[in-house]
Amino acid sequence: MASSISLAQLKTQLAQGTFAPLYMIVGEEDLLRDMALDSLRSALLGEGESDFNSDLFYGDDVSGAKIVSCASEAAVFAARRVVVVKATDKLSARECEAILPYLKEPNESASVIFLAQKLDGRLKFTQALAKAAVTVDCAPLREAHWLPWLNQDAERVGVRLNEEAFELLKEACGGSLYSVRRELEKLAAYVSPGQTVTAVDVATLRGTEPGASVFDLTLAIGERNRGRVLAILARNLEAGEAPLRILGSLAWQYRRLWKVKEAARQGGREGEAARTLRMDPYKVRAFLDQFPDVHLYEALRLFLDADAKLKGGSGGRPARILEDLLLRLCNRAQVTVRSPSSGRGAEAPQPMKVRTISNVRTITSGKQTKS
Repeated sequence: MASSISLAQLKTQLAQGTFAPLYMIVGEEDLLRDMALDSLRSALLGEGESDFNSDLFYGDDVSGAKIVSCASEAAVFAARRVVVVKATDKLSARECEAILPYLKEPNESASVIFLAQKLDGRLKFTQALAKAAVTVDCAPLREAHWLPWLNQDAERVGVRLNEEAFELLKEACGGSLYSVRRELEKLAAYVSPGQTVTAVDVATLRGTEPGASVFDLTLAIGERNRGRVLAILARNLEAGEAPLRILGSLAWQYRRLWKVKEAARQGGREGEAARTLRMDPYKVRAFLDQFPDVHLYEALRLFLDADAKLKGGSGGRPARILEDLLLRLCNRAQVTVRSPSSGRGAEAPQPMKVRTISNVRTITSGKQTKS
């Protein structure tokens, strides 16, 4: 069975001159997929003229026979041919069937690169491709990898950011690496050389309308202000924000709430919580009390449900799905539970596990077990 590697591992293999006849670049992070493809094309084709040895197809507009025919041709004045198939998930069952024999005996002097956000693992074609190809994993970054990636990309454009700027940049971009990269490039042109970027700089260039951030939305949910919640949602949708990005940003904010509450239970200072949430330290406790643990757990279930509806396309209009989610969050914000420290025998929630929602890292609840 072929291996599954990261983008960094792919670059290492290519630098060593290790090439494969079949690649499968799969994952929801657009920028990582594009970077993987660029690395492959550069290493396989080299610099200069490559039109004679490169073909680009899209799954919804090509036949399997055409892909196989181009992949089987000999390279012209070069060592290898490269055939790129984007939107592989759009290939029909019939076209996939036509490619199956090639996967068993690929042309060793060519590299066929299949790209997709996601492939159905139940399909015969997907299983055969996963077995024959080198899979490049382009899933969204894990939480622990965000800061190193931001630091590296900021260094690439010559920008230094303080901690608050990092947090706001990630929040404002909804976990999208492409959005973060665009904002970093804008910041590089905006700040003076050697100047450290602050949260104010990020907010200024981002152009976020006052009162329309994910934090404003969370405040409105905590206050159960349904009118303001719907107004903020409408403002973001009218500004062109993608529904999945809005959902991802809200899920990320809820994860941050959970982390702050856990830190508070373990004796963390309110000043630290205030810096994380970027709010007045005297208002932190009252704000967190608006989000009891039972609400956080229920919110995660609602996020997953909305995520499935938005991606599945069968749950109604995106705006209506988000409106329903936010109104449910407002309703459930009224539920109150005893704090784990409020009485004997109270159970502390178990740590939350990481799961991907809407192309960002967020949280899912772990099972509670009695001691």
